[in-house]
Order: sequence, then structure tokens, then C-alpha cells
Amino acid sequence: MGKWRNGSGTLTVGTGSGALEVPLRIAASYRARARGLLGVDGVDGALLITPCGSVHTFRMRFAIDVAYLDRSFEVLAVRTMRPGRFGLPRLRARHVVESEAGAMERWGLRPGTRVRISVPAPPAR
Repeated sequence: MGKWRNGSGTLTVGTGSGALEVPLRIAASYRARARGLLGVDGVDGALLITPCGSVHTFRMRFAIDVAYLDRSFEVLAVRTMRPGRFGLPRLRARHVVESEAGAMERWGLRPGTRVRISVPAPPAR
């Protein structure tokens, strides 16, 4: 995928009839990436932060799951982070997906899993 834009999309985990589609919010601008999930009480689905190699949970109100993805959307690592923590940078990470703690385990998201990100086509001009 080329240039990312703030907006919404779908995170697909798995393939075929067992695929799970998760609503996704995309944070691609500096401002949206810096804000992330700060100031919210929960997340419906997941948040993709791109480009991103590490996150923190300072001023967060709840624990989150963090999946670090490489450029081909393969999961490098999944961590659960409580509020007030710094995540270690992942050298090959290009994107980060955040969700409420426990969600990624339910979705079957683990290292080695490849996910798909789909976004609606931009409106015609």
C-alpha cells in the first residue's frame, strides 16, 4: 500500500472461512499518531499507527495489546502493556496495531501471523 491516510478500514486476521474482520481506525498523520488512544476509555476494534516502531502508554486509561508489524504486515511481536509504560522499539517494525488488552489473543494474533489491512477507496473527484 502506498501513502497512508487517517481514516478507517478493516484488519483481517486469518484466511478463508476462518478469517476474522476487525474494525480498524488508521492514524497516519503526525498528530493522529501522537494522540493514538490517549484520552479514550476504550477502543472498538483496533488502531493502526503507521509508520511506527514503538509506543508508550503514559496517560492511558486502560491496558492495551500491541502488535508490531513489519512492512509485509507479518506480526513480529505481541505485548500487553499497562498504563504508564514505554514499549521497546522493534527494529523491523513499520506499523503498530493497538487494541484493548486480551483482544489479540481472542483474534488469534501472534508472532508469525500475517494480517491484511483494507481501506475503502477514496471518493471519486
